[in-house]
Amino acid sequence: MVGFIGRERELATLDGLLRRVGTGGRAGRPSRAVLMRGRRRVGKSRLAEEFVERADVPYLFFTASAQPDADTDIRLFTEAVASSSLPGASTFREQRPSSWDAALRLLSAALPEGGPCVLILDEMPYLVANDAGFEGTLQKLFDREFSRHAVLLLCIGSDLAMMEALNHYGRPFHQRAIEMVIPPLSPADVAAMLDLPAAEAFDAYLVTGGLPLILDEWPHGASVTSYLTEAVGDPTSALLVSAERALAAEFPVEAQARQVLAAIGSGERTFSLIGRAAGGIPQGSVHRSLQLLATKRLVEVMVPLSTRASRDTRYVVADPYLRFWLTFLGPYINEIERGRGDLVLDRIESAWTTWRGRAIESVVGESLRRLPSGVLPDGTNAVGGYWTRTNDPEIDIVAADRAPIAERITAVGSIKWQEARAFDAHDLATLLHHRSRLPGADDSTPLLAVTRAGAVTDGCLVLAPEDLLAAWQREVTV
Repeated sequence: MVGFIGRERELATLDGLLRRVGTGGRAGRPSRAVLMRGRRRVGKSRLAEEFVERADVPYLFFTASAQPDADTDIRLFTEAVASSSLPGASTFREQRPSSWDAALRLLSAALPEGGPCVLILDEMPYLVANDAGFEGTLQKLFDREFSRHAVLLLCIGSDLAMMEALNHYGRPFHQRAIEMVIPPLSPADVAAMLDLPAAEAFDAYLVTGGLPLILDEWPHGASVTSYLTEAVGDPTSALLVSAERALAAEFPVEAQARQVLAAIGSGERTFSLIGRAAGGIPQGSVHRSLQLLATKRLVEVMVPLSTRASRDTRYVVADPYLRFWLTFLGPYINEIERGRGDLVLDRIESAWTTWRGRAIESVVGESLRRLPSGVLPDGTNAVGGYWTRTNDPEIDIVAADRAPIAERITAVGSIKWQEARAFDAHDLATLLHHRSRLPGADDSTPLLAVTRAGAVTDGCLVLAPEDLLAAWQREVTV
């Protein structure tokens, strides 16, 4: 990656925490702990590496093993400390601690007495899963030993639910750690990194999901077609292998959850159709799989937004890249491996416009939520969509004062994302008809059009790709 685009805020936050550690704390306890979480392959470890390189202080970077064996982790930890830049690292070269308590006590003796240092524990969920007592042991040593030194402890993990749970009430680290979420690179980051105009930056975001490893392969200024032609011809490209590696780590044994996820990725969105597409597995298994996928934040559970309650639940793949991979790449890896990437490219080309029109909806929704005050009508605090069981009507954008059951609908909108398809009078008439059937909306409810190719009609607020991209610009804060 050229530079470190899109991570200025995160680096500034870590720099600020390190400064506070270095200047001491109340009652002689200067140490700080951070629970850093984010999707797999999003660049958490790379961010931590960049941070310690820039900080230029002694540090330890330890990555836990996925093997279900605490003894292996302790051995690897000992080796990592021995090769670290901590001033007392040499004490580990002849030591073989047999427990985490012994290893962490020995680590406290290797910490610097004067300036600050950084301790990074990557893949924290593996450590917790492999040793039920690790979490409590780390908390005990952090409170009693590490806190006397100027230590910034970074605990990193990709299991989002487990990392969130580490800071819950009743857990050892409750109220002892700062939570830090590392998102994928945003559409604005993608535009800056690849030097693409707004509309093409959103296309690249839908393909890559903002994952740095994939974007690093994307040629500067290249179109989606140009990039895919090269990437699909290489079975080892990050575009092809990242999803499989992430799914293998998330679901080492849950084959049914993989089946259900594949069904959603193929385009099915309702419970019954997902179960049918997943091979007719029992409803109870489908339900459990959907719960697991939602817990792991791989699937988003959506309900219609209006002033009435609804049970017409839909399920969509939360990550744009994974959605693209499940639709166009994962099922056809065998074609790519036998040198027929051209078949995959033909399939993408024929379905791209329709797929993109559906995939962009969630990105548009998030963009609208990020718009500054004054763009959307006053009182807008939630953005979603509306549909019925028969999809008559199906409304792309519903803005309201709250979700999922609103008191007031603040705007109703439509998305038109084709290159040469402007929002016209026919689209406006359709939107007016849909508004009349939305519970909570009336003739005074403002109208909104999000369009890639502009509008040739009046009567509604029109937002272009440039407006959406600007909503993702973020200030650097410390």
